[in-house]
Amino acid sequence: MSPDAPHADPYADRTLIRQRLIAAREALPDRLERAVALQSVLRVWLVGHRVSTIGAYWPIKGEFDPLPALYRWTEAADVFAPRTPSASPPRGGSQSAWGGPAPTEANERIIGLPVVDKATESLQFHMWFPGCPMEPDAFDIPKPKGTPVFRPELLILPCLGYGAGGVRMGYGGGFYRRTIESLSPRPYTVGVGYSSGFLPLLRKGPQDLALDAMLTEDGVMWQRP
Repeated sequence: MSPDAPHADPYADRTLIRQRLIAAREALPDRLERAVALQSVLRVWLVGHRVSTIGAYWPIKGEFDPLPALYRWTEAADVFAPRTPSASPPRGGSQSAWGGPAPTEANERIIGLPVVDKATESLQFHMWFPGCPMEPDAFDIPKPKGTPVFRPELLILPCLGYGAGGVRMGYGGGFYRRTIESLSPRPYTVGVGYSSGFLPLLRKGPQDLALDAMLTEDGVMWQRP
């Protein structure tokens, strides 16, 4: 090969790479320990970010579960005075899902889970709270049933793999990319995943999403200046 010839992309077969990453993640012998460490990293990271609405995800295929850390984040709502969220109160009364004031109160913090909008092939975020009614979506992933829709200020995205500079590899459906492109203002995007998913030669392609921050059990791997 000529020295000037382009290097072959080691991740050109994305389908195969994704299969291997899923299998490796599910087989991690210390996944529980890694998850506990990443819970701590996420909780500490959130302390310095004044937002009141976060979109997250329901974990599948060995993914890190961010919901316990986010629930703790809602319990610390009085630490800061975040902006009033754009969600409307739950139906049937002025009390919030947390048993306190309705979510229009300034001290309320809201978590949402994604629901696929079939018309746009993007995601809408519906309020989630422990014990809220759930139902399976088109991919058999649990989603909130009958809770309000809101626009999150910050999105926590699962990462199957990630590269230097915040490049994310997801499952290839493009749902998060289309969702983020459709939202204005653009939400701050935070990838979470285990360090075993690091792909050192991964470069951003036309369908890849560049994150604003990337967290693993080892700490903050990347954060946009």
